[in-house]
Amino acid sequence: MKMTIAKNTKQWMKIVLALLLMQVTMATTPATAQSQCGIENKAFRAGEFLTYDLYYNWQFVWVKVGAASMKTTMSTYAGYPVYSTSLITKGNDKLDGVFVMRDTLTSYYSIADLSPIYYRKGALEGKRYYVDELWYSYPNGHSKVKMHRINKHGEHSWQDMTYDECIYDMMSIFLRARNFDASKLKKNDIIPMPITDAKHRIDSWLVYRGKESFKVDDTGEKFRCLVFSFIEREDGKETELIKFFVTDDENHMPVRLDMNLSFGSAKAYLRSYQGLKNPLSSKQ
Repeated sequence: MKMTIAKNTKQWMKIVLALLLMQVTMATTPATAQSQCGIENKAFRAGEFLTYDLYYNWQFVWVKVGAASMKTTMSTYAGYPVYSTSLITKGNDKLDGVFVMRDTLTSYYSIADLSPIYYRKGALEGKRYYVDELWYSYPNGHSKVKMHRINKHGEHSWQDMTYDECIYDMMSIFLRARNFDASKLKKNDIIPMPITDAKHRIDSWLVYRGKESFKVDDTGEKFRCLVFSFIEREDGKETELIKFFVTDDENHMPVRLDMNLSFGSAKAYLRSYQGLKNPLSSKQ
């Protein structure tokens, strides 16, 4: 198991961060961040707090390897009120014995329309620590991103990129997805959602798969869910990374993720929730 986890850590961490899919100066201020890339927020509010258990399939046995928590609060950025969302993922003692995993992500979004303003990821993976930062602005109908990376050697790199299309990160894409109007979706509809880190742009999109009920074994709670797939294209190859379930109500709260990895399968299950914006009408 040690060799498998170490060899595939990069992909594993990428998938863990995608948990948010079922869940943001140098570039701009929140007052000017409103853009064609915004969306009305009906799904969450400050005070929402979600927790998840993470499992990995090792030789047909599901092993709990960690937990994740996501919290949204009101904050200020460059003197303006904003939404602040933080995600923390942490391996448990069992995983720490073979590989240390600690990630902290912090993002700021416009209260008016959830346009991303700032994103930071600090990741400790084994003995490697690195930082990605993004600052967003929207000049003349474009999406401009200032990128900063500190690699595992402590070296800094900077670049500015401008895109004709809306561009997101691994945090803002999922908060946006939670606010889609599901009543307008048809089975197999495709929704383009390109993302970027502090290195490059990645083609990605969502596919709506329909509705399904799901019961969380650990809590016994059952929900009516909308089902989506998250797909990426890199080096000309398309890969369905995740099949995820969100509540079929205005919260669109993520309750389950099925993750397809080159070295096996992983899952994430909702453990607890509080501070929801809307009634949990999908609960059965």
